[in-house]
Amino acid sequence: MSGLPTEARRGEGPGRLSGPRPAGSSAGGRQGFTFVDTLTEGYLALVAVLVLFLHRDRIPAWPALIAAHAATIGFIQVVVRLFGRHPGNRVLAFLRYFYPMLMYGPFYWETGKLNHLLVAGFLDPSFLRLDARLFGVQPGLAFMDRLPYLALSETFYAAYFSYYLMIAGLALALYLRSRREFFHYVSVTSLVFYVCYLAYILLPVVGPFILFRDLPGFQLPAALQPATVPTFPASVQAGVFFRLMEWVYVPFEAPGASFPSSHVAVAIVTVYFSFQYLRPIRWAHFAVMVLLCASTVYCRYHYVVDVAGGALAAAVLVPLGNRIYLRFGRPADLTPG
Repeated sequence: MSGLPTEARRGEGPGRLSGPRPAGSSAGGRQGFTFVDTLTEGYLALVAVLVLFLHRDRIPAWPALIAAHAATIGFIQVVVRLFGRHPGNRVLAFLRYFYPMLMYGPFYWETGKLNHLLVAGFLDPSFLRLDARLFGVQPGLAFMDRLPYLALSETFYAAYFSYYLMIAGLALALYLRSRREFFHYVSVTSLVFYVCYLAYILLPVVGPFILFRDLPGFQLPAALQPATVPTFPASVQAGVFFRLMEWVYVPFEAPGASFPSSHVAVAIVTVYFSFQYLRPIRWAHFAVMVLLCASTVYCRYHYVVDVAGGALAAAVLVPLGNRIYLRFGRPADLTPG
């Protein structure tokens, strides 16, 4: 899992980024700004432009949404500049470092409101046909039906839930260990998230749950509709992690956010950074990530094609993110560590 350019591995301590820059500067030339700041502002601006030109009658409140994006860009500007003047302020410090991660959830939720800018319905029929052609069955149904054992299902649901712990836990560990390593991690992670979110907006795919429920204004072709509505085995429903994920998934899920699987893509990113900076946990982390990838299909959240798409996204975007970050976006020593 190496692959970080040599210059990034030089310096004091294992895995620390080299070459501190003058205080308050950044490689991009904007005082106090880093790659992740520019990336987040760019994502906000790009989505606002898409809404402006493609909203038609599908987003009635589009002016308010564009205004919210502009306000969020303003918020980022204010936080970065104020922190540059008052680096000892704890509230500003928390916002300055963690604001991108605080936005992952709202940005994800927003994709469910914007995913008909280009496509009127959902692309699931093509994905259902492809999975059936590759495997002869629908893996998103058959995997659980053939192995409906409580111990196994709980293992998979726990692995799926670990995604949230991976993201937050690695961020906290790197923040406490090295601000530079933290910025590296949050920069690449944000790039992967934002690309996935754009895919959800432009290429909406619901996933196997489309076989369980009716969506307003959309109906699967008759040939793809199951003879009976699928159900979850009673043994699976008895699990604690099944109920926990049901509590998380139902209110917060964004319809159309299936391809590529951000669960898979971002889990791979977190493992990559374990291999770079937190090597004692790397193999255990890798094993949980493998279980998580399988769980996305077993737990009926994703098609196998989504998993492959998530892995491909990580394979392309992690090297790209590293290159851009190391070339343009390493932060100054904003605070010690």
